[in-house]
Amino acid sequence: MSDIDVEIEDDAWTAALPQVEALVLEAALAALAKAGHTGGCVVLLTNDDAVHELNARFRERDQPTNVLSFPAPENPENSLGDICLAFGVCEREAIEQGKPLAHHLQHLVAHGVLHLVGYDHLSDAEAEEMEALEREVLAGLGVPDPYAERGDPQGTHA
Repeated sequence: MSDIDVEIEDDAWTAALPQVEALVLEAALAALAKAGHTGGCVVLLTNDDAVHELNARFRERDQPTNVLSFPAPENPENSLGDICLAFGVCEREAIEQGKPLAHHLQHLVAHGVLHLVGYDHLSDAEAEEMEALEREVLAGLGVPDPYAERGDPQGTHA
C-alpha cells in the first residue's frame, strides 16, 4: 500500500489546477506501480522561493528549479522521501514547451517519484531507462510523451 501526502503551500497551484491533488496522486501512484514499489512520500507544492532555498541549501545551486526529490533512508514507516515542486518554474516551463500545466505536473511528479525509488539520469543509459519508465507511466495517464513533444526523443531532463 502506498501513502502519498500532498501538501499545498502555494495557492497558485489550486488556482491554476483545481484538481491538482488528484493529478499528483494519480501520477505518484502510477510511477510507484510501474517501478514495482510501495511506500509513501510527501509531495510539497510550493513556490519558486522555497524551492530556490532548498536547491541552494541541499544542492549548492543558487536558483529555483522545477522539482526536487529527497530520498529518505530506509525506515519502518516505508517513507520513500519528499518531493517539492515550484509553481512558477513549472508554469513557465509548461508555457515554453506548449503543454498543459497538468501534463507537466504529472511528468515531474512521476520523475520525482522515480528518483525516490532509486532511478537517476547521470549516465545516458540511466537516463534512457528512467525516461522509458516515465513515458510508460505518462502514457497510462493519457499524457503525451514529454520528450517527443520537444522534438528530442532521447530527451533531456527537466
